[in-house]
Amino acid sequence: MTRRRFIADEVSGDRAALIGEHADHLARVLRARVGQDFDISTGQAVRRGRITSVANNRVEFELIEEVPEASLSEITLVLAVFKFDRMEWAIEKCTELGVSRIVPLIARRTESHLAAAAAKRVERWQRLARQAAEQSRRTAPPEIAEPIKTSEALNLPGALRIVLAESEEHTLLRDVVNPPAGDAGIVLAVGPEGGWTEDELQSFQRAGWVSASLGNTILRAETAAIAATAVVASALNSL
Repeated sequence: MTRRRFIADEVSGDRAALIGEHADHLARVLRARVGQDFDISTGQAVRRGRITSVANNRVEFELIEEVPEASLSEITLVLAVFKFDRMEWAIEKCTELGVSRIVPLIARRTESHLAAAAAKRVERWQRLARQAAEQSRRTAPPEIAEPIKTSEALNLPGALRIVLAESEEHTLLRDVVNPPAGDAGIVLAVGPEGGWTEDELQSFQRAGWVSASLGNTILRAETAAIAATAVVASALNSL
């Protein structure tokens, strides 16, 4: 039977621990007991962990052998901020699909109250990404960056940088994705509700980004983010 996986809060040599609500879920909800085995990610590797103690808000493990892991391609998702409930769903699903970094972006059409509140949501987004990473058996959750403006996103590094654009009529996303050389990876930018403004798209293009679309269907922002991530991950053999 496949073992449940947790990302350790503390690691020291061959010892690891979950703390706080993280440990409480394992101890109370899953009724963990001393001697049980789980997969424990240390951030660098995944090892079989055997519970050595269970206490209030703390579960400790002895780390045993390493568990073989397939490597994920480097995919940075630049995600324009939109309605938080839908954005959280996109973050969760794109984490499951294997993105390595999510960069929230304040676009021209991001609603002002969402833009003002975005920075305060980062901690929650990180927590959701961690939970999704454990559920999907990843070694580590994606990094969730602090929100940035479109002008700051233009110079993000990547071997291939793609901006998803509804107005793109000739180039499909699936036709431009190729495994990048080296470790720079792919950067994928997805716009807000209402899409990018023409000025923003021109700025991306002047900065060397490739415009691509998912076809003729107009998708909601969260659907576009998930579908585009799936296309890129599949093309890079991450799925």
